[in-house]
Amino acid sequence: MPADQVGPPASATAATTTPGSTTAATTTPGSTTPGSTSAVARGGTAGGAGAVVSASDRGARIAAVVIAYGWHLLISLPAVLLSWSALRWPWLVGGGWLAVAAAGGFAGWRLLRGGPLPAWPLVVGLLLVDAVVFPASGAELLFHSANWGWGTVGWFAVLFLWGRPLRDLVATIAAGAVIALVAVLGQGADAADLSRYAMYVYGVAALPIAFAVGAATLRALAAERARAAAAGAAVTAERLAAAHAHRDRLARLALVDAAAGAVLADLAAGRADPTDPAVQRRCALAAARLRRLIAESDDVPDPLLHELRAGADLAERRGVAVDLITLGGPPPLPVEVRRRLVDPLTAALAQADDRARLTVLATPDAVEISLVTPDRGTLEEVVPASGDGPVEYEQERDGEVRWIRTRWTASR
Repeated sequence: MPADQVGPPASATAATTTPGSTTAATTTPGSTTPGSTSAVARGGTAGGAGAVVSASDRGARIAAVVIAYGWHLLISLPAVLLSWSALRWPWLVGGGWLAVAAAGGFAGWRLLRGGPLPAWPLVVGLLLVDAVVFPASGAELLFHSANWGWGTVGWFAVLFLWGRPLRDLVATIAAGAVIALVAVLGQGADAADLSRYAMYVYGVAALPIAFAVGAATLRALAAERARAAAAGAAVTAERLAAAHAHRDRLARLALVDAAAGAVLADLAAGRADPTDPAVQRRCALAAARLRRLIAESDDVPDPLLHELRAGADLAERRGVAVDLITLGGPPPLPVEVRRRLVDPLTAALAQADDRARLTVLATPDAVEISLVTPDRGTLEEVVPASGDGPVEYEQERDGEVRWIRTRWTASR
C-alpha cells in the first residue's frame, strides 16, 4: 500500500443376520488427503494476515474519529459558547458547527462500519461552511478558538478523505488555508497578522497530515509483517504436506509389496509353477489388489463404487459373470475406510470362477457391501486387515455358497 494515502484503502475492511458360523473382525479408518494440511494452513495463515491488517486499520479509523470529534467537541464548542456574544454572526457560526458535526457523525459511522464515503461532496460542504465561519466570527475573534474553522477543516478532512491519496488531503487543507488567508487579508491584516496566519496554518495542517501519513505507514508495516508471517507458515505447511505425501507413498509401496511381492519373488526364484492352479489363484488375487490400489487414487465422483467396479472388471475378464447392485449413494469415505471395505471383497472376487453378485446398500450413516459366490471348496480364506474401528467383516460358507459382508457405520 502506498504511504502517500490518507489511512488504509476503504476496501481493506470493506474469506457413511445370517445363520451359521460367523467370523468377525473390525478395522479402523485413518487417513487424510496429502494436500489437505497445506490447503488448510494456507487458508488459516491468509485469514490471520487479513485479521492483523484489519485490526490495524480499524484502530486507525477509531483514532481518527476520536481526534476529530474530540477537537470539535472539547475545543471548538466551549470556545463558541463562551464567545457567543462577541461573534459577529453567532447563529451562522453555531449552525456551521452543527452542520459539520452532523457530516462528521455520518462519516464516522460509515468509516467504522467499513462503508464507502461520498468524499468530495463532504469536502466541498466542509470548505463552504469554513468560508462562512471566518467572516461570521468577526475581526476580533479571527485568531480565536471560537473561529473553529482553523482546526476543524484538517481533522474532518482526514475522516472525509479516508482511503484516498494523501495529495487530496493536502489539497483540501491548502484550500482551507486559502480561505483563511482571504479572511485575514479582508480584515486589513498587517505583518503581525500574516505571521500569526502562517503559524496557525502550520499548526493546524501539520498534525492531520502527520496522522494520515502515520496511519498509512503503520498499516503498511502491519501488512508487511503479516505477509511475512503468512509466507513462513505456508513454507512450514508445504514441508509438512511433503512429509505427509512421502509417508503416504511409502505406505502405498508397502501395500503393493504385500499384495504382489511374495508371489513375484516365488515366480522369479522358480519356487512357484505358473501352471499350478494355486499359483494362478495367488496371481489373480495379487492382480485384484493391485488393480484396487490403482483405482484408489483415481479422481472420480464415487470412489467406493469405482474401486468395486475395478475388481469386478478384472473378474469379468477371467470369464466371471458379475452382477453389481447398488441401493443408495455412498457418502464420502476416507481412503482407509474404503480400503478395508473393499479389499476382502475384491480378494474373494479374484478367486471366483463362475459367477458373483455384489450388493451395495448405502445410507448417509452406513455402507454395507455383500458378495455371494459359489463355494468351490478350493478357495483360500480371505483375511481382512486387522484393527479396531467402525468397519465390520463377516464371512460364511456352506460348501455351496460363500457369503462375505463388510459394513461401515458412522461414529455417533
